[in-house]
Amino acid sequence: MRITRLLSAAVTVAVLAIITPRLSLAQLADSKVLTTDAVKSLLASAEATAKQNKWNVSIAVTDAAGDLLGFLKLDNASTGSVQIAQGKARTAARFGRPTKVYADRILADTLTFLSVDGLVALQGGLPILVGGKVIGAVGVSGATSAQDEQVAATAIAAVIKL
Repeated sequence: MRITRLLSAAVTVAVLAIITPRLSLAQLADSKVLTTDAVKSLLASAEATAKQNKWNVSIAVTDAAGDLLGFLKLDNASTGSVQIAQGKARTAARFGRPTKVYADRILADTLTFLSVDGLVALQGGLPILVGGKVIGAVGVSGATSAQDEQVAATAIAAVIKL
């Protein structure tokens, strides 16, 4: 009887040792992140587009949480554009939508978005999506809102090949 219990316990331990790593791995998700090289490429592409059009802008790249990964302020870009570009990128990353969505909603009299802490409702911030998941964002400020978004979109299109 005691041998049966010991054998049963040993089998249980062996089965758990085999199954537990698989169960643990099943609880983890694989996710894409922006590499340092990707951030550099995003900034370089955005810079090239801005310079080609003679737009003096600030460019921010964030991770999926909206934390800054890279930043570039072109010559003669306004000092105010620094904070705005970072805010646009942070908003696009955290909310997973272009910042133009919120600018348009406010213009359409949905003023409640003005009460959301940290939300920058100015066009020019775009999330970077891979497989439907936000992996980061680009925010641009210093030109017109449409031009800011154009710089961000060009940068993302040049780097993220879907």
